Amino acid sequence: MSNTNLLRAAMTSLLVLGTAAAATNALADDSKEQCAGVIKAGKNDCATNSNACHGHVTSDASPEAWIYVPTGTCERIAGAHVVKVVDPTPKAQKTG
Repeated sequence: MSNTNLLRAAMTSLLVLGTAAAATNALADDSKEQCAGVIKAGKNDCATNSNACHGHVTSDASPEAWIYVPTGTCERIAGAHVVKVVDPTPKAQKTG
């Protein structure tokens, strides 16, 4: 195999791995939902109307404060409700 063919094979492999990783991340996001109303103060995952970042809610059980939970979990928690909020956190900084 010539160096050119080896380089092409390596580049193709990297592209395939990158595409697979992106598809896996997209599928992982579908397995979670945003659950609000039962979060401890300072434990929210992202922004609300009253603050711009995660961890800044000052009272327990704020109806706006939310965390990511596995899909279907939120409806099982007393006092919780599913919300759909645009999460401004860059994907590289998300945990979980």
